[in-house]
Amino acid sequence: MGRSRPIVAIDGPAGAGKSTVAKRLADVLGYVLVDTGAMYRAVALAAQRVGIGWDEAEPVGELARQLVARSALGFERDPERGVRVRLDGADVTDAIRAPEIGMGASTVSAHKAVRDALLAMQRQAGRSGGVVLEGRDIGTVVFPEADAKFFLTARPEVRARRRFDELTARGAKVSFEQTLDEVRQRDEQDTTRAVAPLRQAPDATLVDSSEIGIEEAVARMAERVRAGASG
Repeated sequence: MGRSRPIVAIDGPAGAGKSTVAKRLADVLGYVLVDTGAMYRAVALAAQRVGIGWDEAEPVGELARQLVARSALGFERDPERGVRVRLDGADVTDAIRAPEIGMGASTVSAHKAVRDALLAMQRQAGRSGGVVLEGRDIGTVVFPEADAKFFLTARPEVRARRRFDELTARGAKVSFEQTLDEVRQRDEQDTTRAVAPLRQAPDATLVDSSEIGIEEAVARMAERVRAGASG
């Protein structure tokens, strides 16, 4: 295997709680959290700030390559947020979580040039092991050889309710129906894209968080990782 500690991959649709679960799981296991979704969100934000349309494949791909080449994306462990994100030195942790940036991330992540640019960064961050990576294609594309793979999901209505509660708690003026529409639109976009579509790896463990809490999901996943590591 070439590494002393496992690589843990968590994939799943938007709003399934991957970021929260990945952070808690990394804390429980004492692993490093690698939030790949934040990378795509940062590219979407960078594109928006320089006036590049998210659907402009070549310009966005070139932008992503430039960001990687000059090490413009920075990620720091944060006790509260799990990871703090910097773009050219500026803290964009909150900015990349805006709903429109989430849709932008889904759009730019469909471009092969963008995925190629960030793939090396993701693999470099995780190859030594002792990491938890979460995203859409960690177990299928980024680390198909991951030691433990999970597909975390929940019913669209449950995911929309969580997202709605999160947004309204921040003071956002959104309706539940609008949030549910966005969740379904994001699912359609992520599962039907030509490049690295969202799907469950054949050897991934399905974890449905519709009826269980975050702590229960984390406990089940930690138990499985430890069982595999000691096996």
